[in-house]
Amino acid sequence: MYYRFLLLLTLLLAFGCDDKGCELPDEIAGIPVDVEIERLEKPFFAAASTQDIAAFLKANPQFADKYLQAGNQPPDSPILSSLYELATNPNLDTLARQAVQRFGEMEEEEKQLETAFKVVKHHYPEFNVPQVKTFVTGLGSMGNDLFVSDSLFVFGLDYFIGKTASYRPQVYDYILSRYEREKMVPAAMLLLSDRYNQTDPSDRTLLAEMLNIGKAYYFVQTVLPCTADSAIISYSSQQIADVNRNEGRIWAHFIEKSLLYEKSPFVVNKYIGERPNTPEIDGTAPGRIGAWVGWQIVRKYMERNQDVTLQELMAETDYRKIFNESKYKPERRR
Repeated sequence: MYYRFLLLLTLLLAFGCDDKGCELPDEIAGIPVDVEIERLEKPFFAAASTQDIAAFLKANPQFADKYLQAGNQPPDSPILSSLYELATNPNLDTLARQAVQRFGEMEEEEKQLETAFKVVKHHYPEFNVPQVKTFVTGLGSMGNDLFVSDSLFVFGLDYFIGKTASYRPQVYDYILSRYEREKMVPAAMLLLSDRYNQTDPSDRTLLAEMLNIGKAYYFVQTVLPCTADSAIISYSSQQIADVNRNEGRIWAHFIEKSLLYEKSPFVVNKYIGERPNTPEIDGTAPGRIGAWVGWQIVRKYMERNQDVTLQELMAETDYRKIFNESKYKPERRR
């Protein structure tokens, strides 16, 4: 009975937070941020000629230049013909219709982005809210799954339609699981964190890599306070429950194997690189387990140092300081 209660509690923590934890403080909630997602797949797939494609590019110069890399095209450009062929491809049109059906008006994503941008602007007043666009890429034929810059966010919706899509990204299953709607905005915020996450390039230890990624995940959880851990790190809810329950055992592996200051790229990649699992710990331990541990260390550090701001955390490159002051030492359950 105790075990079942503990598992239920862990799952509740993994799926979300209480209302109080989701509310933004008044000084952040009051920051004026207006997010309007522009659905560019609609006019693109309505094109009836290369002239329509040219007009589309002209109407969206930043998108055309930064995302499609097709800005300032002459009327006889072969790029216009190529884009028109894609716009009239029936398979891509199917994906476009499925994306429209799956995402609707995207009110939830607008709300998430508004929250995130308010928090970012609170911590970084110089931050300017970017334009936000969506597109259907043909799963890479015309762009990436996500694009994040200072002035433009683009979501390749066809990547994130989910299991009902006629066509899905050609990747391993453990990576394919990331391409779900609820993980789309957190993934974009993870990319945005790169702008603020300072690193020490001379420190290539496993601990440094773990904490660098841990800072990035902490950034996402801060700007998206209502988002479940599973959506941030892209583990399943069962994996989140398992790693929380076995946190002490996982940590013991790093200590007993003297891994924290390991510098071998081969060894480091075992714990933070893309893998379906981490058999060195257990066959059921998910890949990137070192990134998850790094996130927990950063959480402990911030819990014990509540005067440290998000901006100060992201600027901190003394990884031993973060580790030592976190006093991270989860108990190993029997």
